[in-house]
Amino acid sequence: MPHGNGTFGVRLAERMRSRGKLCVGIDPHPALLREWGLTDDAAGCERFALTVLDAVGETACILKPQVALFERHGSAGLAALERLLADAADREVLTIADAKRGDIGSTMAAYADAWLRDGSALAADAVTLNPYLGFESLRPALNLAAETGRGVFVLALTSNPEGADIQHAQVRDRPADGAPGGATIGHAVAWIIADAAAWENRDAVGLGSVGLVVGATAGAAVRTLGLELGKLNGPILAPGIGAQGAGRAEIIDTFGGASALVLASASRSILAAGPDHGRLRAAAELALAELGN
Repeated sequence: MPHGNGTFGVRLAERMRSRGKLCVGIDPHPALLREWGLTDDAAGCERFALTVLDAVGETACILKPQVALFERHGSAGLAALERLLADAADREVLTIADAKRGDIGSTMAAYADAWLRDGSALAADAVTLNPYLGFESLRPALNLAAETGRGVFVLALTSNPEGADIQHAQVRDRPADGAPGGATIGHAVAWIIADAAAWENRDAVGLGSVGLVVGATAGAAVRTLGLELGKLNGPILAPGIGAQGAGRAEIIDTFGGASALVLASASRSILAAGPDHGRLRAAAELALAELGN
């Protein structure tokens, strides 16, 4: 079982109250590795990741390693990620594996097994998922997350311009489970998560463990698509803070009454301050102050 008591949502809600709502990305991009004086290999990624953990693990609400940047170094890169996740768990630092996995049937079950199963070397407190093979395709991950007390974040609205081609598309036929006909795909994802009680106990105390990924600069799309994010029972992971231009004003504009659910995710604006621990910690504290928490 993941560390701490209760479900991921309960643990996350407590951490948000005590530390604020900052999620710090651990993104060992080649350029950042060079700037930090590290080699662009698995050893460099591990040193980078553990430095971030040491510097901001007790400041941030949660840490989010970008899985692809470890995978690019093969099995040694994944071993570095495993070390990070294990050390974070030992220190009771919450983690989101930013893997964006999505498939069907036994393949989705295998992804769930990797990222959400007790005893897996890759198990994090939560994982990001891609719903675009159909929300029902996520059932193996949703079920295993509920069983192990972990969480998932389902991609809904991303900040990249190309995402709108799919995320804003109209659903021609009436979606399953009675969602309104003509709803956008993003609307359908939000509607199902908000209203499908089968995924988790809606009467549970605290935040739910099934959340959405919605870009912090997606305010116009949220309004245009009519997404009622305030009905969501789980957290909202909001990339785009800091280097991508979003701050407290954009969070309020995008999420309105749902702002209390938002985990604001920052990466480059904090990581650029490394490798010095004090500067990294100061950058995280500045981001928290700018968010007003």
